[in-house]
Amino acid sequence: MEVLGRLRAADVARVMTTYHQVLRAHQEVINRLNVYPVPDGDTGTNMMLTLESVVAELGRVEGLEVLDESGGEGPAQMTPPVDFVVEMTPDMKAVCEAIAHGSLMGARGNSGVILCQLLRGLTGVLGATDDPSGAELAAALDAASEAAYKAVLRPVEGTILTVARAAAEGAKKVVEAGLVTLIGVLEAARSAADDALVRTPELLPVLAQAGVVDAGGCGYLLLFDSLLKVVDGRPLPEAPSVAARAVSLSAWAVDDVGFQTDETDRNKRGFSHAGPARTGAPDPSVSAAFADHGDLRFEVMYFLEASDETIPAFKDVWEGIGDSIVVVGGDGLWNCHIHTNDVGPAIEAALDAGCPRDIRVSDLAEQIEEERWVREGTGATKTPLGLPAGPPQRTAVVAVANGEGVGRIFHSLGVHHLVPGGQSMNPSTAQILEVVEAIPSEEVVILPNNENIVPVAMQVCELAKKTVRVVPTSGIVEGFAALLEYDPEAGADENVSSMAASARRVVAGEVTQAVRDATGPAGPIRAGDWMGMSRDGVEVIGESMSDAACRLLGKLLSNEHELVTLIEGEGAASGETRQITEWLAEHHPSVTIEVHHGGQRLYPYLFSIE
Repeated sequence: MEVLGRLRAADVARVMTTYHQVLRAHQEVINRLNVYPVPDGDTGTNMMLTLESVVAELGRVEGLEVLDESGGEGPAQMTPPVDFVVEMTPDMKAVCEAIAHGSLMGARGNSGVILCQLLRGLTGVLGATDDPSGAELAAALDAASEAAYKAVLRPVEGTILTVARAAAEGAKKVVEAGLVTLIGVLEAARSAADDALVRTPELLPVLAQAGVVDAGGCGYLLLFDSLLKVVDGRPLPEAPSVAARAVSLSAWAVDDVGFQTDETDRNKRGFSHAGPARTGAPDPSVSAAFADHGDLRFEVMYFLEASDETIPAFKDVWEGIGDSIVVVGGDGLWNCHIHTNDVGPAIEAALDAGCPRDIRVSDLAEQIEEERWVREGTGATKTPLGLPAGPPQRTAVVAVANGEGVGRIFHSLGVHHLVPGGQSMNPSTAQILEVVEAIPSEEVVILPNNENIVPVAMQVCELAKKTVRVVPTSGIVEGFAALLEYDPEAGADENVSSMAASARRVVAGEVTQAVRDATGPAGPIRAGDWMGMSRDGVEVIGESMSDAACRLLGKLLSNEHELVTLIEGEGAASGETRQITEWLAEHHPSVTIEVHHGGQRLYPYLFSIE
C-alpha cells in the first residue's frame, strides 16, 4: 500500500468512519473501565454516539459518499474493514466543518463533549489546508489538546485530557527534531498517548485503587489506531471479550484492555495481568475515594443557543453549582455538560444566557448502582426500590411500570413501590395487593398506568385492609404528571383529587408498532406499521418510529405548549431520537425538549406535552 505523506479530504473522512467502527467494537470494554472515577458509566457508548453523528454529517458533504451503514448502539462483532468512504472530490474544509458540526450536535456525556472539542480543535487546523502534512497534523493535535483543556472548567489529570496532551507533545517533539513524515508523527503521537494512558492511575488515585486505566483515554487512543489504519494499513486492535455476568473489577486491569503490550513497562508500574483480586462488594477505599470525587447526583446536558459573550458569565454560574463542567461550541450554539445536585439552577442559568434545548437529565447515582450490580452478577431489576428513611409516610404510592429507566424516573418523583407490568404484561390483583399490604403506610394511591390495569387496581381497593385509592392513569407519562402533585403527608383522597387533575392536564402520546391489520380514523393499518397514538386512539400512521412520532407531535402540539418530554423505550435508536428532536427544533423552536431513557417494552417512544 502506498504510504501517504499528506492527508487528503477523503482520508480524513475515512479516519472518522473507521474510528466510529472501532469505537463500536470496543464500547462495552471502555464502558466497563469506567468504574468509580467518573460517575457516568457509559464512556464508550457516549464516544461512539458522538462519532455516529459525525459519520451522519459526513454523509451530507458534497462530493463524498459514506457507506458506513452498520448503525446501532451495540458492539460490533468483529473489527470492520476501512473502506466505508467512496473517494470522490470532497473539499477538505467541508469535511472538517462536517466533523466539527457533527461532533457538536451528537456529543453525549462528559467524554463525548470533550471528544467533540478535541475533534473541533483538530479539524480547525486541518481544514485550513487542502492536504495537511505531518507538521500540520502535529499542530492540529496541539490545537485539539488546548481546546479540550479550555472547554473543561476544572481540568483533572489522569483523564482523556492527559492522554491528548501527551499525544500532542509527542508529535511536537519529533517535528522539532526534524522528523516530519506523516507516519513518523502519528507513531510518535500514539506512542506518547499510550505511555500517558498507562500512567493515568498514577495521576488519579481512584483509577489505581480500581486497577484500571482511564476510559476516555482508551477511547481517544483508538483515534490514532484509526489514523494509522488509513495512512499505513496497520491492523486495528481487537476488542477483548466482555463477560456478561459476574464481572469483577480485576477483569478490567490495564493489560486486559489490549492497548499496552510492553509487559516489562507495565510491571514496573505495578500492574499485573490479573490485577489485585476483588470480588463481591467494591473495596471500601475505592468507594470512599469516589465519594470525595463524585458526590454530585445528576448529569445535565443541553444545547444552548446564546451569543458568545454571554458564555463566561454562564460558566461562572455553573462553577458554583457543580463539577465536570464542559461547555463547547461557538458562533451562537453551545453543547453544555455538568454534574450537579441542583438541576433547576443548572437549567435556569441557560435561560439567563439564551435558549436551551434538547435537555437531558440523568441520575448518576442510579448509573453507578447499576454498574455495581453488573459487576457483582446481580440483576438490577431484581433489586427493589428503597423505602424512605424515618417513620412511614401517611400516603405511599404504588406504580405499575416496566423498564429500568421508567422505574428510576418514578423513584425520583417519590414512588418507592413498583409492580412490574404494562402493555402485554398485566399484573394480577393478588400481585398488586401483596405490594399494597406490605407497605407500612396507612394509606396508598395506585397508579396503574394502563387502561387494562385500572379495573384490576380498583379491585385492590375493595380487598385491602387499609385505605387504597386509584388515580386512573392510562399511560406512563400520565403517571409522571400525577406525581407532580403528590403529597406524602396528605391523605389518599386528597392526593387522588390533585393527582388526577395533574394527570389530565398533560397531553400524552405514544408510538408503537401494529401487530395485525386493522382500520381506523387514520386510515388502513397493516401489521408492522408504526402508529402514533393519543388518548383518543390511533392518530397517525408513519413509515418509521420517528416519522410516526413527528406526525403525532405535529398533530398534538399547539403554540401554547412549552415542554415536550420524550421517553425512549426498547427499540429506540439514537438516530431516530435525533430526527425527532431536530424536527421539534425546526418546527417548534420555542418548545423545550427533555429526553429520558425509560427502557419500556413495546413502546419505543412515549411523550408528554405541557
